[in-house]
Amino acid sequence: MYLRAIHAEESIPLLREFIVKNPLGILTTAIANRGENQERSFIQSSHIPWVLDVKDPSDQNALPTLRGHIARQNPQAKSITDEARATGSQKQVAEGYTLKDEVLILFNGPAHHYVTPKFYGKTKPETGKVVPTWNYSAVEAYGRATVWVDHAAKETTSFLQKQIRDLTDRAEHDIMGYEKSWKVEDAPEKYIEIMSKNIIGIEVEVTRLGGKSKMSQEMSEGDVRHVVDGFRGLETDVGDEMAATIDGKLTQRLSKQKGSHDDVWHVWRFGW
Repeated sequence: MYLRAIHAEESIPLLREFIVKNPLGILTTAIANRGENQERSFIQSSHIPWVLDVKDPSDQNALPTLRGHIARQNPQAKSITDEARATGSQKQVAEGYTLKDEVLILFNGPAHHYVTPKFYGKTKPETGKVVPTWNYSAVEAYGRATVWVDHAAKETTSFLQKQIRDLTDRAEHDIMGYEKSWKVEDAPEKYIEIMSKNIIGIEVEVTRLGGKSKMSQEMSEGDVRHVVDGFRGLETDVGDEMAATIDGKLTQRLSKQKGSHDDVWHVWRFGW
């Protein structure tokens, strides 16, 4: 990810919070084709909802671990399984095999939008030196992936049982907001057992975490205020969210310029 200093976000607590609020991440792997199907791609990606864990929640700078699962029929899962069985021992595969090369998971923020040069109400009439751009926010996590692909092993069963329960509980409570939520136990036990055999587990120990919030910070204060007005003028939900986010980033910038740190945490959160 290309990161200009003005767009970079390095706060680990904020990056972890971003992932929790936007858990659908794109897993990218680069695995040599070891299977019979030589048409399988070297670089593969899949959208996967992730569960974020932190060993010590009191450690503000602790990098997280991300847990997920993939359908066995997914070509990426087949490449992962082939790699594990080809390079790991039977014991390693049974207990959870760690892939040799790092993987990337990319998380995107919910609000992104094209920015027309017409929004730059200060620079456009003065010089005309403006071009279109796109505003967005994203977090990228690099790490080592341990995979559970042996469904005859108790370790795989244990990992998948915990994974699907934790993911379901967090989604039902945190995303849906249900007090009386659906639980895995509500489905027939045999059905869950069959479905679990059709997925593989993956856990990524994050070694690098970085974020980008590109929300017109590179523009002058006057232009940014016009951008905020422009998005509000769209009278759409996305436009309103973009306006609020950009305005929050401007507030953060002005606060830093004045040397004030009051409510900076609130502004940062607002900006994400």
